[in-house]
Amino acid sequence: MSRDYTFENRKFIIGGAAIVIVVIYVLRLFVLQIMTDTYKRNADSNAFLNKIQYPSRGAIYDRTGKLLVFNQPAYDITFIPREVSDLDTLDFCTTLNITKEQFLKRMKDVKNRWMNPGYSSYTHQVFMTQLSAEECGVFQEKLFKFPGFYIQRRTIRQYTYNAAALALGDIGEVSIRDIENDDYYNRGDYIGKQGVEKSYEKYLRGEKGVEILLRDAHGRIQGHYKNGTLDKPAVPGKNLTLGLDINLQLLGERLMKNKIGAIVAIEPETGEILCLISSPTFDPHLMIGRQRGKNHQILQLDKRKPLFNRAIMGVYPPGSTFKTAQALTFLQEGIIQPSTSFPCYHGFVYGGLRVGCHSHASPLSLIPAIATSCNAYFCWGLFRMLGDRKYGSPQKALTVWKDHMVSQGFGYKLDADLPGEKRGLIPNAKFYDKAYRGSWNGLTVISIAIGQGEVLSTPLQMANLAATIANRGYYIAPHIVKNIQDASLDSIYKERHYTTINRQYYDIVAEGMRAAVTGTTGSGTCRIAASILPGVEVCGKTGTAQNRGHDHSAFIGFAPMNKPRIAVAVYVENGGWGATYGVPFGALIMEQYLNGKLSPTSEAMAEELSNKVIVYDNEER
Repeated sequence: MSRDYTFENRKFIIGGAAIVIVVIYVLRLFVLQIMTDTYKRNADSNAFLNKIQYPSRGAIYDRTGKLLVFNQPAYDITFIPREVSDLDTLDFCTTLNITKEQFLKRMKDVKNRWMNPGYSSYTHQVFMTQLSAEECGVFQEKLFKFPGFYIQRRTIRQYTYNAAALALGDIGEVSIRDIENDDYYNRGDYIGKQGVEKSYEKYLRGEKGVEILLRDAHGRIQGHYKNGTLDKPAVPGKNLTLGLDINLQLLGERLMKNKIGAIVAIEPETGEILCLISSPTFDPHLMIGRQRGKNHQILQLDKRKPLFNRAIMGVYPPGSTFKTAQALTFLQEGIIQPSTSFPCYHGFVYGGLRVGCHSHASPLSLIPAIATSCNAYFCWGLFRMLGDRKYGSPQKALTVWKDHMVSQGFGYKLDADLPGEKRGLIPNAKFYDKAYRGSWNGLTVISIAIGQGEVLSTPLQMANLAATIANRGYYIAPHIVKNIQDASLDSIYKERHYTTINRQYYDIVAEGMRAAVTGTTGSGTCRIAASILPGVEVCGKTGTAQNRGHDHSAFIGFAPMNKPRIAVAVYVENGGWGATYGVPFGALIMEQYLNGKLSPTSEAMAEELSNKVIVYDNEER
């Protein structure tokens, strides 16, 4: 190989390498200067300071205009990393009452790009949040000693009442996932964590503003850039008016003191939730300030689970309250007529199977069966339906039964405007085919006739059933927000959901529920409601749901009978008979809402019931 040939090859290789390097640099410059604004922003940050203006969060009111949640001033400490120099760490930590270890950890976390996506040493980073005015005042006096640190005015939530903690929800610092899911948020921002605060976050949060401030070569603020013409003001969040009646909520929480369970009340005409009680509960003020995380952990470790919203998340056997839905289904399918009678010899007896009942007249037709809550009657009804030849098989009959139950609001979420709602359970034919290898009949699943066995529902679904009967065949998806300032509610909270049951059958079931209160059929399980609300046509149905320990006490009802204004569901774990806690609690809630107050006699009863303590087993709840 000649020397000239070798030189020629080297010349081409070196020339090619040079061209590649030039192309790489050109592409990189193109990306940096044209495709991204990183360097522009870093350069701008030397001359400009973009100061975020945080909007005030929307206030929350109850249905009568009482203020429930509002804002109070708080202060965050932020810093621009590249501006921090010659910091007296000891003095800084002493001023903020923190340790040096806490200081170093915070600085390390801020620079961790996994924990703080989008970190830049040229932009504001959050060091500490939610300082009180007093704490901020102490820091403000020494701020000149801590170059690179700033005070950012914010607001935190405050509560007028110690009530409705789970319904209202709370706000907390955004997580990494929150920042990834919505570029509105930056590290240190706040977001709704549960309840209404979470569901309506985009309405409540408002829109951030910005002030563009001009800095000199030493980083000192010289004023607004272009006299503030490019500044963008913050837009306050929208106020919410809830369907909640705070006096009703306070009464419900008082009644449920030292008990586990839930109370839900709905306005049938609109689907607005009038009260949403989950017990045990907690003071919403615990979720304010820098102690929120610590308090949240304490509540999480509490075996009684005060953070668990039983009203929408608790799934329970509905017990005898479910018999109303059964009666409607049997009437619609022609399995029974109102005059149809079934015998009850203290329970349903067929072959070797026996389902117990209490003492009452026998045989019974439908209305007295509802009034006395006869187990046998509804067992016979289900047994007949699943064995009726017109369906062809128990599987097909159960499918028809299931579809009627779903149309009445069971088995699926009701799409309430609160996070975490559960769907409950309405078993279908596949469920039982799998459980019994295809060999089952009405007797095998007879317990679902009386709201036991595999049937599960939430207290919200039970209240919705009462509202559906009150409306004689339709419901509007339950929702807690009544009105949004300058905005409209989702259309699903206006739409009527009609069931598969004819209206005429609702009138019959309502008559049976009325008889349970008046006792006109000889006896009634809800008669105490008549003494609490004399002169009001209350309709009710008790439930005593079987449990491994003491039975659960349940009740659904509405009033008045023909122009209903309120529908209620009560569920008290281990409360015993439905008449023990369910009926009086439900009737007192109705009285408070309909009359605006309790009578002296009712107030004495409420005080007595609220002071009763149910002792629970050591099992976790």
